[in-house]
Amino acid sequence: MTTRENSQSTALFELFADDYSREILLSADEAPRTAKELSQQCDASLATIYRRISTLQEHGLIRVHSTIGSGGEHKQLFETTIETLHVAISDGELELSVETRDELADNFTTLWNNFRENI
Repeated sequence: MTTRENSQSTALFELFADDYSREILLSADEAPRTAKELSQQCDASLATIYRRISTLQEHGLIRVHSTIGSGGEHKQLFETTIETLHVAISDGELELSVETRDELADNFTTLWNNFRENI
């Protein structure tokens, strides 16, 4: 494992070790949620939620969708991008990798395009 991969795995482990980050990911995986809804579900202040969301976005684990509410107000909905989480122990090293939904969609598109080209 390279130094970059090791530092990325370490950063992800630290992120998943944080209670609020985990709760946000689990809640946003059930359904897209507003920051206020996440705040209520995670029993955390909005400032805490926004800080964690920012970090999760930096790692590509949360995406934001803008929408308009029933009263015409603009809302941001947050949802997780995580499809699978892999933990491996090999040669005395611990490695964490995340597969996102975007990667799966890209993989499917590539597979489909290859299939169509070979017909």
